[in-house]
Amino acid sequence: MPIEWRTSSYTNADACVEVATGREVLVRDTKDREAGHITVPAAAWHELLNRLN
Repeated sequence: MPIEWRTSSYTNADACVEVATGREVLVRDTKDREAGHITVPAAAWHELLNRLN
């Protein structure tokens, strides 16, 4: 099954981020997709987002 990447709603011309969600969250730079991604446990990702709000 291919990974479904979504562009972050906070993306702008200077900061482009894409995420793929599931049991883990994958995060990559839209401008440099070939550089790879980081993998974050879903619970940690949701905690980060809650703290940012």
